[in-house]
Amino acid sequence: MPVLGWLWIAFALNYLDRQMVYSMFPALKGELGFDGARLGLIGSVFGWVYTLSMPFAGRLADVWRRDVLIVASLVLWSIAALGCGLAGSAWTFLGWRAVMGVTEALYYPAALAFLSALYPAAARSRALGVHQSAQLFGAVAGGWYGGWAADHVGWRLGFRMPALVGAAYGVALWFGLRRSAGRAPGARSSAGGSVAELVRSRRFVVLCLAFAAYCAMQWIFFAWFPSFLQERFRLSMTASGWNATVFVQFASIAGILGGGALADRLRRRWPSARLQVAAFGVLLCAPFAYLTFSAATLDQARLFSAGFGLFGGLLAANAFSGAYDVLSEDSRGLAGGVLNMTGGVSSATMIYLAGVWKDTIGFPAMMAAMSAAAVACALLLAVTAGDRGGASNATAP
Repeated sequence: MPVLGWLWIAFALNYLDRQMVYSMFPALKGELGFDGARLGLIGSVFGWVYTLSMPFAGRLADVWRRDVLIVASLVLWSIAALGCGLAGSAWTFLGWRAVMGVTEALYYPAALAFLSALYPAAARSRALGVHQSAQLFGAVAGGWYGGWAADHVGWRLGFRMPALVGAAYGVALWFGLRRSAGRAPGARSSAGGSVAELVRSRRFVVLCLAFAAYCAMQWIFFAWFPSFLQERFRLSMTASGWNATVFVQFASIAGILGGGALADRLRRRWPSARLQVAAFGVLLCAPFAYLTFSAATLDQARLFSAGFGLFGGLLAANAFSGAYDVLSEDSRGLAGGVLNMTGGVSSATMIYLAGVWKDTIGFPAMMAAMSAAAVACALLLAVTAGDRGGASNATAP
């Protein structure tokens, strides 16, 4: 199996483990005594720890063996998932979610830097887009699986089963990557890049703002859309987990795969194409975020969530490859960590605030404000994308 296939499965397991908990909220609320604010902390604790670990994980990906980081991350986050299933109190559960945040943070910068070194610039958006699609498959599977497990086998066993699968796959992944590591330029790295290079690039800084705005909306979908559907349309945990993930995520897959291919083609004529396509995606997906949480019927919620996923996929396919276009090869791991950190800060904050505000100002008003901010960031990225505030010096191996 090619390296991209091995990493696709690993990333799908990554998102299944982190996503399934949101469809278990009612079960956790009943057994461990979570209230609305503490339920928001489940996502926020993970998100903040994950976010704060990102620069460190990105730096490690630039100076250490990336294949080792990838496998270690998978095994360690599986242990953390097992700990969640054994938790005896809300605070113990939150502690294991924090451990999961640290361990999952090791994966993403290392995997993206590994793949970006394997694929030439002309095909990089497609390769990273295929890898990114695993996130959506994992989120769909996690959304359905979490609700199914809570309804049929209990949330505790629901955590233990994917933990065992992840640990077993980690062993297989080690041998799969070792066969390719000797010839893969992404297996080892250089002395690493610098934070100064990232800060000097106007395009990278504005991309971080647009990515943060998108991630805030995306993670409201991940964390609160199942609960929204349960409360608004009286769905079961299984049905809400399915409806909250399948439409938005499969539409996202289409947007990611199509957006990656489109940007690779356009880049032959316009060097800034990846950033422009990313800006276009944020601009179009933002209104659908508001419409989804204002839906009067379940069919409307499904349709509008699919619109958000489709256009958001354009950003997801091109954010990291666009960053690599304007930064040096030595900074890829660090850039991936910093970019993911900005998304993590916004998403972790909004997951918590949504738990606090959903019963006061309500989802429609909250999503209207977030959508307006995202549109402003998208327009700024579209204007800035053609600047020369950072050299387009990423090179193919």
